[in-house]
Amino acid sequence: MEINATYTSLVAVGDSFTEGMSDLTPDGSYRGWADVLAGRLAARTPGFRYANLAVRGKLIGQIVEEQVDTAAAMKADVVTLVGGLNDTLRPKCDMGRVRGLLGEAVERLAPSCGQLVLMRSPGRRGPVLERFRPRMEELFAYVDELAARHGALVVDLYGAPALGDPRMWDVDRLHLTGEGHRRVAEAVWQTLGLPAEEDWRTPLAPTPRPGWGSRRVADARFARQHLGPWIGRRLTGRSSGDGRAPKRPELLPYELPETGRTGL
Repeated sequence: MEINATYTSLVAVGDSFTEGMSDLTPDGSYRGWADVLAGRLAARTPGFRYANLAVRGKLIGQIVEEQVDTAAAMKADVVTLVGGLNDTLRPKCDMGRVRGLLGEAVERLAPSCGQLVLMRSPGRRGPVLERFRPRMEELFAYVDELAARHGALVVDLYGAPALGDPRMWDVDRLHLTGEGHRRVAEAVWQTLGLPAEEDWRTPLAPTPRPGWGSRRVADARFARQHLGPWIGRRLTGRSSGDGRAPKRPELLPYELPETGRTGL
């Protein structure tokens, strides 16, 4: 792909990762890597348009049912699709069904856009997610297979040590911080053939490891405030995104926050 490629529109499809949790802005909304990427693309392309259909907690079946046809109808230059990971974190998961639904999404989206972008999502190390790792890696292997079959690009975040650093993750240990989202945006930017502004894989500067007592207090707070409610939702089939609408449901010109202008 040409380094000076021009893109005039972006549609983001997926779950909380693409919605932008936990990249919190001063007004209480979430930004995230897709918004950052849209802002950078808008800064170089007059009239750039952007839609973000992603909603937190969505399973791949919900993404296919609620987002894929809408995204395909928008005929965007770029569509990003990240989904299926929430399914792998459920107590019971039919990976055959997950693969089938993800394949259906790719088959419908790839012909509808200029370039489909898939991802191998970043993986935080830790005991909570370790039991789900084989499912995650099965999902990511299938992402590679689908990309090769349909001409999609793959952003490989899973193997990047920098994004495995605990400091890149919010206190819920499930969502990236603002710095993590910014690096994901840079990774997608480079995958689209645009000139690198930094090496998103660069590790964070070393800092002293917290003491044993501090780590135990943090673990207890995490279990009480985040792990317990997360497990409860999965056991009861509920989702944090139930009843929530996407933040940018229409493909409209993206207004640059710092200038109020749409593109250059």
